Amino acid sequence: MRPSILLYDWDNTLVEGWAAIAAALNAAFDAFDLPRWSVDDTKERVRTSLRESFPPMFGARWEEARDLFYATLSEQHLTHLRPMSNALDALRAGAAWPQGVVSNKTGAFLRKEVAHLGWDAHFQTVIGAGDAAADKPHPDSILLALAKTGYAPDRSVWYLGDTASDMQAARAAGVTAVLVGDAAHDGGIDKAGADIHVSSMMDLAARLRALT
Repeated sequence: MRPSILLYDWDNTLVEGWAAIAAALNAAFDAFDLPRWSVDDTKERVRTSLRESFPPMFGARWEEARDLFYATLSEQHLTHLRPMSNALDALRAGAAWPQGVVSNKTGAFLRKEVAHLGWDAHFQTVIGAGDAAADKPHPDSILLALAKTGYAPDRSVWYLGDTASDMQAARAAGVTAVLVGDAAHDGGIDKAGADIHVSSMMDLAARLRALT
């Protein structure tokens, strides 16, 4: 299947930014006397955006926790940011198509990270948490990205991510769900329920070049 447009998740798909997220979460956990999470814990447990996950985690004081999280993340997120192996090669291979990002990372932080890596030219649109009416696994953010780029939500659209939540969002939007990696941190390949599976960014780059 040849895609019409490629939309990517961000963390753990194109970049490794979990250390910064874990540090920001732990700043909030420390203030609330809650157990800390390791980076691996964070990869396994973070599935929804902050505006959905923090109220049940922190209760009525969730906005205090949010402010601590954002203050820490603002200080550290660019320091910890690293591209995933072969991610840039995959983006270059995908240059034959329009490309965009749809992430549950807050939009302002997400766009700073894209600019920090010098990747702005690769993407026609960058949609983060809070930009649409609802965040993944709801389809709204994917649909917003398509509206901004002028594409209809159909099976020719590829949404690429690393979790079952990403695949759920893609299916809800009516687009093709492409799993990158083995989803070991999220129950494995079978649980993800992808339409297409690529083992790595190297594999994705090779497939995209073959399609061109």
